[in-house]
Amino acid sequence: MKKFLSIFLIAVITMVVITGCTNNGNTVEPSSNDKDDFDTSKTINVVTREEGSGTRGAFIEIVGILKKDSSGKEIDRTYSEAIVQNGTNAVMTTVAGDKYGIGYISLGSLNDTVKAIKVNGVEPTAENILEGSYEVARPFNLAYKGDLSPLAKDFLDFILSSEGQDIVAKEGYVQVDTQASNYESNGTEEGTLVIAGSTSVSPLMEKLVEAYQELNSGVSIEVQSTGSSAGMQSAIEGTADIGMASRELKDSELAELTPVVIALDGIAVIVNNDNPVEDLSIDDIKSIYIGETTNWSEIK
Repeated sequence: MKKFLSIFLIAVITMVVITGCTNNGNTVEPSSNDKDDFDTSKTINVVTREEGSGTRGAFIEIVGILKKDSSGKEIDRTYSEAIVQNGTNAVMTTVAGDKYGIGYISLGSLNDTVKAIKVNGVEPTAENILEGSYEVARPFNLAYKGDLSPLAKDFLDFILSSEGQDIVAKEGYVQVDTQASNYESNGTEEGTLVIAGSTSVSPLMEKLVEAYQELNSGVSIEVQSTGSSAGMQSAIEGTADIGMASRELKDSELAELTPVVIALDGIAVIVNNDNPVEDLSIDDIKSIYIGETTNWSEIK
């Protein structure tokens, strides 16, 4: 009897091992695909940036959300039910945690927590931005009032040098000069700068500042992420030496400031990783962001 029980137990254990493992020894997990569970009848949860954001300003202009009324005044038609987030990371976090969300961010800030979709069939890549086939793109501008100080000029020269433009490319943005000359210091070895503005430009600026300070250890540069409009105002008022804007400057700003484009950036339209949508037209995006298209089932 004991011998029979032993044989029976061995047989049961053998069957469990065979059932629970593949031939290569890996445990078989139940297959699942969250994208198959995507409910297209659900509401599109629109995520946008705050007013004054350079990313928002560029996005609404390029996509056609910004429209002039009969008096010529520009009207931002962003959907009134949109979730407003202050900063790129907040937009990504919101969309990453919402299966039915959609947002837009600087391409250089994109990571694998969300999915960037094609726009009019074109992927948001540096190559496509440079050749002009990806339409949702904008400049990264620095702006200053009057004459640059020797330190500010040296830092700007560094950004536009081959060393600075290599950092631009490394961080996922598009160089404005692929044939730039090597950096040569003007001899400024110490001093302080305040650079304020766009939260989209700030991550790139911090990398540029870090590299510049390694070459010029006596220099201190403070980067303040305050938003494009606030950065331009700070440069105008003199509370910042240089302002950062992730858009073209407005006429009122151009009257006071001198802009310099340091990089080009795509604006990536992002959805949750479990969203099966891979491509949207400009018209689709506009319709979503002005509140005409409100359900995922309306996307063809």
